[in-house]
Amino acid sequence: MGESRERPGARVRGVRGSQHAAAGAPGAAARRLAEALGIHALAGGLKVEDFDYMHSLIYADEMARSGSIGPSGSLTTGFAFGVPPILKFGDEKLQERFLPDLLTGKKRCCIAITEPDAGSDVANITTTAVKAPCGKYYMVNGAKKWQVIFSFVSYSRSLSSRPQRNPNHIAGSQTVSGQTTPPWPCGRAPPDSGAAGLSLLIVPLKGHKGVSMRRLKVGGQVSGGTTYIELDNVPVRVENLVGVEGMGMRYVMTNFNHERLSVAVAVTRQARVALSAAFEYVMKREAFGKPLMDQPVVRHRLAKAGGLLESQWAWVEQFAYQMSQMPADDADRELGGMTGLLKAQAGIVLHECANTAVLLFGGNGYTRSGQGELVEMIYREVPGARIPGGSEDVLLDLAVRQLVKLYKAKTKALEAKAEL
Repeated sequence: MGESRERPGARVRGVRGSQHAAAGAPGAAARRLAEALGIHALAGGLKVEDFDYMHSLIYADEMARSGSIGPSGSLTTGFAFGVPPILKFGDEKLQERFLPDLLTGKKRCCIAITEPDAGSDVANITTTAVKAPCGKYYMVNGAKKWQVIFSFVSYSRSLSSRPQRNPNHIAGSQTVSGQTTPPWPCGRAPPDSGAAGLSLLIVPLKGHKGVSMRRLKVGGQVSGGTTYIELDNVPVRVENLVGVEGMGMRYVMTNFNHERLSVAVAVTRQARVALSAAFEYVMKREAFGKPLMDQPVVRHRLAKAGGLLESQWAWVEQFAYQMSQMPADDADRELGGMTGLLKAQAGIVLHECANTAVLLFGGNGYTRSGQGELVEMIYREVPGARIPGGSEDVLLDLAVRQLVKLYKAKTKALEAKAEL
């Protein structure tokens, strides 16, 4: 276990200390990670096929121990969110073309959903993919924004909507997976087709005709490679369609629970790193002739943040256990809204812990060097936890709406059963 912990920890800390500050792309680190993942016997004799959500929780937690989720996110996001749709829904030929290079780190991928004018409202994305007259390519047009690790990848998944008046229009495209719209009898998809008109495409990026990318300067997680991408008549082979046309949104949603749980785990670890740093600091820092820890107001702040943190971690573990024990379809139906709530609450807890840490560090917590540089960095990364993967307010609303939906469905089922 010690070796298993030290390997990712040392690598990520190294990236945090150098490439994170320089906003560099950890390409070599990604290849080393892929090589290390190419094993078939895990620590303790665990078989790869027995690796479940509880093991995934441990892995995500260890990868975030450095305190920054930028480096670890740039290393693993493509694996976690770009590859599963190809594994689950891609045909054998598609898998043979892309998975060998992706799984060995030779090439990288990411998911591209968000657009300049469409964030959480995924059904309103406007990127389009229209089949060329020759029938061999989709011509993809649109823009994607806030794509993490985009600067480092060879492929990307992008979603698009709003079908145009073309019977061969495809309402969605994702770099590394895309979205399409089936032809409608009238020659166009209904204007309100929304998510039903989305498809998943694998879109080549670097050096590909019609693709332009530029790095976005963000406040935190700078090593994540956040990028703005423009797609101008980008030709994409029809064989790059993942699954069938019009099913893209459903494919993407199958990974939402996993994505949000992974984010919640990493963010909760970030909160613990910040609060632990503050605890150590107030134990040794003296003011008015005694350690800061002897001040009741300091202990009160630590207690408030600590209570939120421990409750959040217990909830994270509960979710990981539930998702390990429940059938996938049941988990998607029963836990979708609550997983969104879990992720939203993780961001709220991180904000409280990071804010507490900065206040207890005082001026040292407001500088990007010295004793407080770690908590200052974590504080800047708080919005990166509360917005991506579903913005906080959207997820809070989603959780309640899903609970209402489940309540109505189960009440109806009970009433029907009582009538028998």
